[in-house]
Amino acid sequence: MKLSSKSTGLLAAVIGAASFGTSGALVKPLLVAGWSPTAAVTARALAGGLLLLPIALVVLHGRWGVLWQARWRVLVMGVVGVACTQLAYFAAIRTIPVSTALLIEFLAPLILVGYVWARTRLTPRPTVLVGSVLAVAGLVLVIGPGALQAIDPVGLTFAFAAAIGCATYFAIAAHVGDGLPPVALAASGLLLGGLVLALVGVTGLLPFTVTFGDLPLFGAAAPWWVPLLLLAVVSTAIAYAAGITASEALGSRLASFVGLLEVAFASLFAWLLLGEQLTPLQLVGGALILAGIAAVRAERSEPETVPSRQAEGVLAEERPHHVSGRDRVGGGAGAAVDELAWPGVAGALDAVMLDR
Repeated sequence: MKLSSKSTGLLAAVIGAASFGTSGALVKPLLVAGWSPTAAVTARALAGGLLLLPIALVVLHGRWGVLWQARWRVLVMGVVGVACTQLAYFAAIRTIPVSTALLIEFLAPLILVGYVWARTRLTPRPTVLVGSVLAVAGLVLVIGPGALQAIDPVGLTFAFAAAIGCATYFAIAAHVGDGLPPVALAASGLLLGGLVLALVGVTGLLPFTVTFGDLPLFGAAAPWWVPLLLLAVVSTAIAYAAGITASEALGSRLASFVGLLEVAFASLFAWLLLGEQLTPLQLVGGALILAGIAAVRAERSEPETVPSRQAEGVLAEERPHHVSGRDRVGGGAGAAVDELAWPGVAGALDAVMLDR
């Protein structure tokens, strides 16, 4: 189902960001119990895709030609938007702090703005530039100023690769015209991405361990499958379906800026569900992100130039997501959490990359 109302698209984008933002609080019990990040994100992607599959089949209603026509979009979404973005993030946090990797990965909206600027040679309107500055400033405050530091160049390269994957996710999600429903793209992309991640795990390229048994969940004992089910339903199935729907309705640029709210929601859920600290500066950062979104939204209400719209399509075609993606943990998650420079996001941002 394609949304035509920008207001409804914004609502879908906020729902997607909020759903992605729950990933840290829901995946933390699995990581503490001994699950490796690769295993957790693989199970999440496959379970989320399987949950969406029946809905996708109903929506497609036997129109397999539509799925075949969109095969390259599905391929890029699954391999790049879901799998490669996660793998690049995992590689990055092996040598750089989680907070730094997240800050770089969530520069995806600026990559989209810069690409369109370079592709069309049309300077973005002042509202977009102001919105970009406000959003990035808010992102720094929410994640923590400690993320701005000298870092390993290899880790930096992988972090930028994750950012490109995230930008590609939004561009692919916004690339309409093939008739593939958003829920079908989400289901097929997650299943394909999950298979790629599983292949990486079984080949030993990244640690792949799981444990079965009761684990602590929000102060009570619960079976291992309870947080995994919540992660698959809320943080994956709902998040991807809503995020892709929003991208189709709003376009990749605005949807990616609204996606920055994921970091603010992650901090909020860490405070509500895990009892972690939420600092005044983080609240200010969330307000700045909202101001940045409002500025970009104001530009979207003005008539767009044809080249700008074409450029978004070019980005979707030329650059093989996310996933999260937005997004987003890695081997040695406990140590990675300790590297976070801001106290209120340790429990959520260590796994926020599992969002895409």
